[in-house]
Amino acid sequence: MNSNTTGTAAKTTAKTVLISGASVAGPALALWLHRYGFAPTVVERAPELRTGGYKVDIRGTAIEVCRRMGVLDEIRAKSTDMRGGSYVDDAGRTIGELPADIFGGRVEEDDEIMRGDLARILYDRTRDDVEYLFDDSIAALDEDAHGVTVTFESGTVRRFDLVVGADGLHSNTRKLAFGPEQRFKRHLGAYISIFTAPNHLGLDRWETYHALPKKLLCVYSAGGETDAKNLFIFSAPEDVPYDLRDVTDQKRLLADTFAGDGWEVPRLLGHAADADDFYLDSMSIVEMDSWSRGRVVLLGDAAHCSSPASGQGTGLALTGAYVLAGELARAGGDHTVAFARYEERMRPGVEQNQKMAEGFVKEMTVGSKWKIALRMLMVRTLPKTPWKNLIAKKIRDGIQSAANAVPIEDYSALTVTPTAAPTATPTAAPATTTPAAPTTTRNATPAPAAPRPTVTA
Repeated sequence: MNSNTTGTAAKTTAKTVLISGASVAGPALALWLHRYGFAPTVVERAPELRTGGYKVDIRGTAIEVCRRMGVLDEIRAKSTDMRGGSYVDDAGRTIGELPADIFGGRVEEDDEIMRGDLARILYDRTRDDVEYLFDDSIAALDEDAHGVTVTFESGTVRRFDLVVGADGLHSNTRKLAFGPEQRFKRHLGAYISIFTAPNHLGLDRWETYHALPKKLLCVYSAGGETDAKNLFIFSAPEDVPYDLRDVTDQKRLLADTFAGDGWEVPRLLGHAADADDFYLDSMSIVEMDSWSRGRVVLLGDAAHCSSPASGQGTGLALTGAYVLAGELARAGGDHTVAFARYEERMRPGVEQNQKMAEGFVKEMTVGSKWKIALRMLMVRTLPKTPWKNLIAKKIRDGIQSAANAVPIEDYSALTVTPTAAPTATPTAAPATTTPAAPTTTRNATPAPAAPRPTVTA
């Protein structure tokens, strides 16, 4: 065990923990659980590590969590290094520019990294100590007083002491343990689409925005990238007349919504039609009365998605993984105590971030031309005004309050007996799959209307 803990050993034996989802929350939790002597297994539906995604913020409490994880220097090395952003009109003329710190609402140690780079860092840190099962998923959960019998889609049946759903907004674990998604997901009135395309604008660590009534577009290229990430946000009811389970229909929805719009929209829609990493989903939050039921608990977006609009999804996932693992270690594996403490510590901060996301979605989809014109005036004049620092501070203060809304404790005084990676029972799954790294394909990042900061999940 790669343990940095000292103190009194836990009184109970190490627990086997199945984690569904190998994005950010799942591997982060696995890292901490292994340090505390638990035996985590991570199952992922994808056939290999998914390294796509938009840029995500690491700020506030999440910075300290990453420092304690020992991955902060690696995150710094993979920083997007964005310089700033500009808004343009229909003809592509620059309306105004703002530096990255104002767009991102960042201070001091805050940073930004591509989601895929962060996923790779966490996977590489855990792959030798944690069992990973790719190309599989949970099909059924059967809990009793002593554990959970898990049936996988592959047909394998295994026993675990605890099960954690870290599998996102459309969590399969949540559906199996708590019920249909519709009971917990609340649509915020907008959709988001992200895809990769050639950098025909020649952007260098720069974001370019174009605002339309009830719509927002962003094209950017991060440090070290040769392509561009493209973001479309638009207002729409949840029950749009398209099959959102079908990527062809998703692309049709995007094309129909932005048909006839100016600037670079026609060319970008052409890239969208050809994109093999095309993503479209609703801007939604997840609200639940409880994040646990028996021996099953939810983590990150599966428990409390705050939507990409909050810019805090990744930070909450990293912080939640730290708190959940720490409380399990403190409770000696007693899930009834640990799950309650985890939720008690996380929930107030989660609710603050979800409230912020609702406001940001409205700002990103302003409905009238005159309101957009007023904001563009602000973007154009802000850098020249004597009170620009006060306005920038007001933007930062709200974001920083949300980023630090979950206080964390020091669990490093906990010591447990090291455990080996879990092994299969007679009916267990095949050996752990550790695939070769796929070619990295990344998406764009969500961003709000000016002068609000860049919104990343």
